[in-house]
Amino acid sequence: MQMMIDIDQLNTEALAAPANRPVIGITGNFNEGQLKLLPGYFRSIEAAGGTPVVIPPRRKPDASLISLIDRIDGLLLSGGADINPILMGEDPVPALHGINNERDAFELALTRLAYNRQVPMLGICRGIQVLAAALGGTVMQDIATAMPHSTLVKHSQDADRGVATHFVTAEADSVVGRLLGTRFAVNSFHHQAVGEPGPHFRVTARSADGVVEAIESTDMKSIIGVQWHPECFWPEGDSCMMPLFEHFIANATQFATAKRVHEHVLTLDSHCDTPMFFDKGVELTRRDPQLLVDFPKMREGHLDATTMVAYLPQGGRSEQEELQATQMAVKLLNEIETRVADAPNVALARTPADLYRHKLEGKLSVMRGIENGYALGRDIDNVARFAQMGVVYITLCHNGDNDICDSARRSTNEHGGLSDFGRKVVAEMNRTGIMVDLSHAAESSFYDALACSTTPIVCSHASSRALCNHPRNLTDDQLRALAKAGGVAQVTLYHGFLRLDDDGIPATIDDGVRHLMHFIDVAGIDHVGIGTDFDGDGGVPGCACASELINFTRRLLAEGLTTTDLQKVWGGNWLRVMQLCQDKAQC
Repeated sequence: MQMMIDIDQLNTEALAAPANRPVIGITGNFNEGQLKLLPGYFRSIEAAGGTPVVIPPRRKPDASLISLIDRIDGLLLSGGADINPILMGEDPVPALHGINNERDAFELALTRLAYNRQVPMLGICRGIQVLAAALGGTVMQDIATAMPHSTLVKHSQDADRGVATHFVTAEADSVVGRLLGTRFAVNSFHHQAVGEPGPHFRVTARSADGVVEAIESTDMKSIIGVQWHPECFWPEGDSCMMPLFEHFIANATQFATAKRVHEHVLTLDSHCDTPMFFDKGVELTRRDPQLLVDFPKMREGHLDATTMVAYLPQGGRSEQEELQATQMAVKLLNEIETRVADAPNVALARTPADLYRHKLEGKLSVMRGIENGYALGRDIDNVARFAQMGVVYITLCHNGDNDICDSARRSTNEHGGLSDFGRKVVAEMNRTGIMVDLSHAAESSFYDALACSTTPIVCSHASSRALCNHPRNLTDDQLRALAKAGGVAQVTLYHGFLRLDDDGIPATIDDGVRHLMHFIDVAGIDHVGIGTDFDGDGGVPGCACASELINFTRRLLAEGLTTTDLQKVWGGNWLRVMQLCQDKAQC
C-alpha cells in the first residue's frame, strides 16, 4: 500500500537537487483539509531524472500563476476527484462522485497557461481529463451513464494500484505506442474518461470497449494524457511504465535548456506583418486571438524583439497612387510607435545597442521596417525620411515589379533587375544606414543589388529553393553569393515556401528546421537567421505563433547547435549587418 508523503519535506529537498535535473511541478491532491500526494508520482519522476516539486491548489487562480509556471520545466497533472461539470457548462449526472472545489478552476487555468508557454505536460487519470477540459474537449462524468449500450471493461478495480487489470491498444504512430507497444496492460480505477479530445489532441489509445485511454497533442507540443496510473508501477518494482516518465523528463530537460539559452541570448524575429491587423481592433498588450504576434505571446515564446513592417501591396504607379502608398507607410510606422508607447515594458528600438539594453531592463523591443519599396514612390528623399523615422530595412519590392526593381513573382521583367532609380535607392539606403532587403526580388534584382551595394544585403524572410522550388526562394548560388558579401538570409515559416502544395503534405516546424539547416550547410552559420512572417503568411504546426518560438530553439538544440550557434541564428548575424550599415552611415 502506498502511503502519503510529507509535501514540505519533498519541496525542501527539491531546492537542493542538482541544477541539471529539470524541475517538475506535480499538482497536489487536497482532501480533508490536507494537501496530499501518493509517492508513486515523485518517485517515478526522480527515477526518470527529474526533480519533483508539489504545487498546492488554490481556490481562485491569480497572477502569481505565471511566475509559478515560469519556474518549472514540466507539469504533471495528478489524479484525484471528479471535475465539477459546472466548469464545463454541464449539470451533474446522478453517478458523479465527489468534486474538488480547491483544485478545479486552479488546475484548468494552470493547464492553459502551461500550454501557452510550451511547458511539457503529462496528465494522469484526472490529469488527462483536466487536459481535455481545459483545451476544448469534453469529459464523460460517468462512463456507464455516457455509454449505456456498450459492453464495458470494468474500469474501477479493487486490485492493488500496481497491478495491471486490462489491456490498452495504442496507435502505432503515437508516442505511447512507440514507448510502450501497441498492446499493453494497465491498472484501472476510475469511472470518468475523456469524451471528445477537442481540437488540440487526438486519441492515441483505447481500451477494448472504446474508452479513451491516451491523448496526445495535435499541435506538435510535448503533451500526453493517460487514463491509467503509470506512477503506481515503479514503487512496486515494476519498470514497465518508466519509458513514459523518461520521455516526459527528456522533453522537460530539453525545454529547460532552451529556456536557459533564451535567458542569455538576445532573440530577434526579423519580420512580422502584425500592423496589417491594426485596423481590425486588435490589442498588442493582451493575448489577441486575431494575432500571431502580440506582447504576451512574445513573452510566452521567450522572444525579445521583433521587426514589425509597414507592408504595402503592390498597386498602381501613378503619381497619386504612389503618394498614397507613401502616406500609408508613414501612417503604419507612426501607429507602431503609438502602440509601443502605450504598452508597459515594451520599447521601440533603432540600433543593436537599444535591443541589448532593453533585454537587460526586462523590456521587449520592437523595430520597424518597410515591406515594399513602393512606399518610396519615385522620391529619393523618402529614403532619408524613413531613416529618420527609425526604419531599419526596406524590402525593395513585393509581388510585382515597381519603380525600383523586378519582383520574383508577377514580374514582366520590366527593368532586367534594378532600375536606374533602384540603383540610386540602394546607394541612398547605404548612405542613411538602412539595410537593403531582397526577400521578394527577382534573381536579377538580387545580383544587381549585391553588386552595387556598399554594405551587405539581407533577406529578412526567405527559404531554400533547393528544398522547395518556388521562385520566391533563394537558390544555393544566391546563398553562397550572399554569404561571400557578408549578408544574412533569414528562414521564414510560410508553408508555401517550405513545402510545395502539390506535395500533398502540410509543412510543419520540421520543414522550417530543415530549411535553416540547409541554409547553414550552404551559407555557413554566420549568415543565417529567422524571420517568421507571422501575421503575414507565416506560421506552421509546431511553430504557429510567437508563443511557440521556443519550440524552434528546442529543435535546433536537437540538431546539435550550440548556444554560440543559436546566438548567431537568433539575431546575432542580423545585428552584425545592421551595426555595419549604421556605422557606415555615421562615418
